[in-house]
Amino acid sequence: MQGAILLLLALTNVVHTKGKSSDPCEAELVLDPRPHSVSITEFGAVGDGKVDNTLAFQNAVFYLKSFADKGGAQLYVPAGRWLTGSFNLTSHLTLFLGKGAVILGSHDLTRWETIDPLPSYGRGIDVPGRRYRSLINGYMLRDVVITGDNGTIDGQGSMWWDQLANGSLKYSRPHIIEVMSSNYVIVSNLTLSNPPAYSIHPVYCSDVHIHNVSITSPAELPHTDGIVLDSSDNVCVQDSAITMGYDSIALKSGWDEYGITFNRSTSNACIRRVDLRSYSGSAIAFGSEMSGGISNIRVEQANILSSSRGIELRTTRGRGGFIKDIIVTDIVMEDVQMAFSATGQWGSHPDDDFNPDALPVVENIMLRNITGTNIGVAGKFTGIPELPFTSICLSFIRLSMSYTSSAPWTCSDVVGSSSFVFPEPCLELMSPSSCILGPRSAGKLAAS
Repeated sequence: MQGAILLLLALTNVVHTKGKSSDPCEAELVLDPRPHSVSITEFGAVGDGKVDNTLAFQNAVFYLKSFADKGGAQLYVPAGRWLTGSFNLTSHLTLFLGKGAVILGSHDLTRWETIDPLPSYGRGIDVPGRRYRSLINGYMLRDVVITGDNGTIDGQGSMWWDQLANGSLKYSRPHIIEVMSSNYVIVSNLTLSNPPAYSIHPVYCSDVHIHNVSITSPAELPHTDGIVLDSSDNVCVQDSAITMGYDSIALKSGWDEYGITFNRSTSNACIRRVDLRSYSGSAIAFGSEMSGGISNIRVEQANILSSSRGIELRTTRGRGGFIKDIIVTDIVMEDVQMAFSATGQWGSHPDDDFNPDALPVVENIMLRNITGTNIGVAGKFTGIPELPFTSICLSFIRLSMSYTSSAPWTCSDVVGSSSFVFPEPCLELMSPSSCILGPRSAGKLAAS
């Protein structure tokens, strides 16, 4: 029965959302059936893990592009190990990985095209200049589904990690899935592993649903991220498990003057029912590249386990932008070195052209209904003297510390309030004033 349901999902065409819910995880997707399906084997692909299938994937998508105005089509990947370099998707397409199907990222650099850096960043994430196109790409698309019967996409990132470590990386690393400037995107029912950099990266997108995914990378790799929501709106991430060397889920919106000029925020996103582990980064990170702004984000019903940091806000002088109207609620933490962090002294700059007077605004942040066991440090909040972080609100938080500390909280240049918080927070977070949240955040909070 489950397989039949998954197949039905694969044979769907996302037309639009139904209803006017402000919560992207509650918006109903209206679906129409895909009328056509082909297997990757029909294009000469061989699933032995050795034969390069880059051309087969490229030819298959090119063929299926002709069905875009006929209701779309499905590309089916059966059981096997399908080695490939980078390939692009097309609109009105479902890429379906059957049970036992594994797509493997090639170690042949000739199979990876280089492209311009993202305009909101001005350079690659690793080195200045161009970047490698990601393994699976979408650009200016509408209605794209990447799903399966728990098939796997293995980025085989070791080659890229080694090049980054030894300084031989010529262009910035690719991601496993990157969808850019696209609408109505679903990624579901998959396992992703060993990303060269990010695992799933929607950037400049609207109406993105990511659910029922499992994402992993080795603990010793400090530069791999799970899901990175970047200058995108109406995004839902739910019912997923993510274990990463660095950040499990990150929200971004551009880097310094490039992000300020591009001016597209990450907004109206819901993250819920997720299990997260971050060995050297944060389970959920806001920033530090957030120059287009991050607002109206709700995180709820998350388990954060064995992580360096739990919830973190990152920014610095020169970023501009804002992080505001954030609600984090109903969170359980265990074995977390630092439960909460907010800092105005994080990160580098893409070049010397940034404006040091472009100060970021951090305000209206609510953390509530959170419990933690074996916590090292409760929280560290370090704002910017010229523009302190304001309206940081903590309520109904109880953390069991892993050792007795005279200062489980440290604060500077931050203003907030708290109630029913243990251990008792620093004086800067004990103002009797209440927080003022944005319209959507306030409405959602009142309803919960």
